[in-house]
Amino acid sequence: MALTTSLALPVSSAESDERSTAAATPPLLSRGIYSLFPQYHPRGSMTCDNVPRVCRASGSPGPDCCRKQCVNVMTDNQNCGQCGKKCWFGQTCCGGSCVNVMYDPKNCGGCNKRCTKGCFCQFGMCSYA
Repeated sequence: MALTTSLALPVSSAESDERSTAAATPPLLSRGIYSLFPQYHPRGSMTCDNVPRVCRASGSPGPDCCRKQCVNVMTDNQNCGQCGKKCWFGQTCCGGSCVNVMYDPKNCGGCNKRCTKGCFCQFGMCSYA
């Protein structure tokens, strides 16, 4: 069994005013260190619409800029061949064209996987069945 007691102490009005103003205004550093540097924007300044060469840097998802994002229009299903051209359901972007890799003999099961001459592509496999 636990027994707790509390003791109420009188607080002067000056102390209570000081506590309420301290709680109402957050300290400067609570917003982050970058609030001290108004010219520094850690995320917004390096989009490819401002600086297109950022897409050609190593580690970039692709060399092309579409809607403020770096993409590769040769392989991106949302921007296949050009910005905004989406591949349909069941299609994949191969070399800038939307193809169905389940039935295309030039891209059977994946991009640039050709079936041998005389074979057909079915369910992503050459000469299935």
